[in-house]
Amino acid sequence: MSRFSYPIPSVASTPYHSQCRDSAIPFPASHPHLTIPNFPIQLSHSQRRIHTLPFPMSRFSYPIPSVASTSYHSQCPNTAIPFPVSHPHLTIPNVPIKLSHSQRRIHTLSFPVSRLSYPIPSVASTSYHSQCPNSAIPFPASHPHLTIPNVPSPRAAGHVVSGLIIHPDREHLIYPLGSTVIIESLQKRKQQFLQGHTNNVCCLAVSKSGKYIASGQVTYMGFKADVFIWDYAKREVYAKLTLHKVKVEALAFSPNDRYLVSLGGQDDGSVVLWDVMKKEAICGSPASAISAGAALTVAFSNSNDGVFVTGGNGTLRVWELDLPNRKMRHTDCQTGHLKRSVTSLAVAEDDSCFYCGTTTGDILKVNMKTKLLNSCGPEKKRFSLGVTALIILKSEEFLIGSGDGKVALCKGPNYKATKTVQLQGSVTSISLRGQGHQFFVGTDQAQIYRFNYPEFNEELFASCHNEPINDIVFPFFLGGTSDLFATCSKNDIRVWLNSSHKELLRITIPNMTCFAIDITRDGKCILSAWDDGKIRAFTPESGRLMYIIENAHSMGVTAIALTNDCKRIISGGGEGQVRVWEIGKESRWLVQSMKEHKSSVSCINVKSNNRECLTASSDGTCIIWDIVRFVRLQMILSNTLFRCVCYHPEEFQFLTSGTNRKIGYWEVYDGSVIRELDGSLSGTINGMDISSDGLHFVTGGDDKLVKLWDYNEGEVSHMGIGHSGSISRLKICPLSRCIISVSTDGAILRWNYPFPV
Repeated sequence: MSRFSYPIPSVASTPYHSQCRDSAIPFPASHPHLTIPNFPIQLSHSQRRIHTLPFPMSRFSYPIPSVASTSYHSQCPNTAIPFPVSHPHLTIPNVPIKLSHSQRRIHTLSFPVSRLSYPIPSVASTSYHSQCPNSAIPFPASHPHLTIPNVPSPRAAGHVVSGLIIHPDREHLIYPLGSTVIIESLQKRKQQFLQGHTNNVCCLAVSKSGKYIASGQVTYMGFKADVFIWDYAKREVYAKLTLHKVKVEALAFSPNDRYLVSLGGQDDGSVVLWDVMKKEAICGSPASAISAGAALTVAFSNSNDGVFVTGGNGTLRVWELDLPNRKMRHTDCQTGHLKRSVTSLAVAEDDSCFYCGTTTGDILKVNMKTKLLNSCGPEKKRFSLGVTALIILKSEEFLIGSGDGKVALCKGPNYKATKTVQLQGSVTSISLRGQGHQFFVGTDQAQIYRFNYPEFNEELFASCHNEPINDIVFPFFLGGTSDLFATCSKNDIRVWLNSSHKELLRITIPNMTCFAIDITRDGKCILSAWDDGKIRAFTPESGRLMYIIENAHSMGVTAIALTNDCKRIISGGGEGQVRVWEIGKESRWLVQSMKEHKSSVSCINVKSNNRECLTASSDGTCIIWDIVRFVRLQMILSNTLFRCVCYHPEEFQFLTSGTNRKIGYWEVYDGSVIRELDGSLSGTINGMDISSDGLHFVTGGDDKLVKLWDYNEGEVSHMGIGHSGSISRLKICPLSRCIISVSTDGAILRWNYPFPV
């Protein structure tokens, strides 16, 4: 009675028990005995299955955040984070800033002692706070709250198609910047911010009159994606339209600004017509046939408010509005044997036809009235990697941008290119200024180019990193300078001019990641640590390679520092070793290798006397080394993965922080803990720096907040909000004029330091 054999049904059997083979099934007491045979039972492959059991209706699945999201709040959208009462209000100044279209650029912010300026996030930035308009944001004095939503990977926002638009007033450039829409003056380079989105802005449209701006966002599965209509004159929200799911793919205004058409993403699959005046939906319909792919782009007629076109993967439709019946009727365009995926649309000025750029690199011409294909070209020498941007000029010429980075001026039905320019990165946007005497081109590699039509020569308008930034350093020659700083990322190292936000130098090592950089005190060398295990030194003026230390570490060089006399290099590796290198005029050699850490070295600080150094590791240890006798002086242990460490200027104490979100004060003499502060409510602290007078220090990490602390009181005096990715490093400039913070979304944010020395 205590043992039952379970009958194995055939593969075709369908009873309930055939679906629960691996589960114990209690039988009634009266159930007859079942015998257990004495021979092994062979199960076919189709009988060995994994079965999924449903949860009760009272339980819900938890949305999975993007890989890039690491902080607690990035997994809990719309969670309010209480901050102390003493936090100052946030303001957004009107300052000229160099920005790049692809979401990664330098931003300038300022904040007085009592008020912290609002930093401008990179294009990749996606936090809610990167959306505040150009005005002070007062928080309740009693309990200010900030909300950090769950955001997708910042790389996803770097390819906003048609995201760079010149306003019809010809004086302003409009583009999405993470969850913010930026209006930038072309002359004064001042910016204003349109905010309200809770996630990345993925599409943008400007009305023909310039009165309205529309922007759509992306969100997570199961959530609604909002469309915002902005009043351009007032720089505020005009209407918030919520209907689409997950993503808004494209937007277009009617020629008389009466209607807005929005195209849902692949998970939504609908096209919706909105009444701009009434701020409500008129009608909607599936954007494409069930047998076709998703619709990707939309364009309105130039003169008729009742006609628009949608195109996508295997679908091309002309829509006509039946407003009295609140319907819109579509007609599928007949392209014959051609099967194309449409990525861009351009309607002729007289509405007689429209042109479709495709992923195959050719252009379709379709008659607007008959909905029949007229022509397809060019027959030879198609545009590599597809036509990603298409503009029709008054001269009936075409400006065509392709996926391989080429911008071409084409004429005639054969689309023969008369002028061609090669740019860096895939072209995502082309926008005319006026009638086309000047136009701007944006690429997905953090580049904005300005063209003059007669010369057809490109001018780099703005640029920045398009990968996560790993480190930042200021030079210290001549007592220190705040005018220059260097950053490192995957593929390159860049030197920036702080005052004008210009890129002065780019050092490129393809397909390699630079984890850390340092500059010699005499300013003659930029030293860099790379994931291929090499230490590379470059000249700061030309970027010429000076020397390479081969095989410096077996698992990549993860941290690096120089002594003040520029004679030694201290490097840390992924395997945990700390190595000291001697720098000669013609050669470099290993002096000593110290093995105490069990995991990668994350940060190195050298004492001013060049006799000691401090290393932090992700194994939970922080060690003070004697780099003369090459022995360990002190070791501290903590239940954390240390990310950063820095000496107090008087060098009797040092600070540490890491994954436990604590800021530790430690005694150099005996390695004893002095006190610990709660540095963050939600995430790892990745970067830290202390001012030259030792009175304040700044921290940043996965909570995306820049916090300025009083060293003695252990309290936050200022807080900055703006990064949408995790802050990886930040520095106070040597002259204590500004703070530079960098993040994994490629953003470089500049803050005015509120306590100048």
